[in-house]
Amino acid sequence: MKLHSAIARFLDHARYERGLSPATVRSYRSDLAELERFAAEAQAAGSDEVDLEDVDLELLRQWQWAAAQAGLAATTLARRSASVRAFTSWATRTGLIRNDPAARLKSPKTGRHLPRVVAAEQMAELLDRAAERARSGDPGAVRDRAVLELLYATGVRVSELVGLDVDDVDLDRLTMRVTGKGDKQRTVPFGVPALGALVDYLRTARPVLAERGADAAGDALLLGTAGKRLGARTVYALVSRLLADYPGSGPRGPHTLRHTAATHLLDGGADLRAVQELLGHASLGTTQIYTHVSIDRLKQSYAQAHPRA
Repeated sequence: MKLHSAIARFLDHARYERGLSPATVRSYRSDLAELERFAAEAQAAGSDEVDLEDVDLELLRQWQWAAAQAGLAATTLARRSASVRAFTSWATRTGLIRNDPAARLKSPKTGRHLPRVVAAEQMAELLDRAAERARSGDPGAVRDRAVLELLYATGVRVSELVGLDVDDVDLDRLTMRVTGKGDKQRTVPFGVPALGALVDYLRTARPVLAERGADAAGDALLLGTAGKRLGARTVYALVSRLLADYPGSGPRGPHTLRHTAATHLLDGGADLRAVQELLGHASLGTTQIYTHVSIDRLKQSYAQAHPRA
């Protein structure tokens, strides 16, 4: 079988059979397209069709070495290794190849960086500013306040937030039904401030925004200025703009509010497994990085306060 055809079948498998997220499928497609281009350049001139059987461990190592020489980050190289391992493992299981060439392909070690976290006082100020803007009655400002309150209250991913429908939210129980990675659903609670912002949005802003889009709104909970389902990019731009006013290095997107919510929960004494369930992490190890953030803050407080620190 040709490599191109095998990659297409694998991507269909990842999307439709495994139900992987669009972002994961896009990463697979991008990485494997790079592999296909490299393999075509490595073989005899005049032939641009590569057989799947031609992809061996030596070729994969050369592919990664060339990428490293080009200056790609260790995290990118690790992702490329993971993509090709998933592909060749699937090809082996389905009988397209006899032996898995990527089984012995090593990934570069990547340093684990602590996520950026906004201080509780700064988070309160940010939300107060959003509430002040919402008092103007502008539908976009009212919606933005609801977006920020929900992101911080629940720690959901931005894709999960913009994917919510009106029926996914239970205002009486202060919970919402979230569809996460792999189409797995979980129930996430939120607090009274988020409830107030959401009720205000549903009563005053959503009807105005929905009218702009005629029938385009559908069942979507959060709407953009044109009356269609709010996009992730709009949320990224909103959060990035607001976080630019606060100190701290690292990303400024909605994921920062997810990190912040998890860290503040652990700082407040929440159980690690409860936070894992809230965030929708498959592995407890993924959630444990937030304990490192909390310990880091504890060390800073100790160094500043203890006379013999």
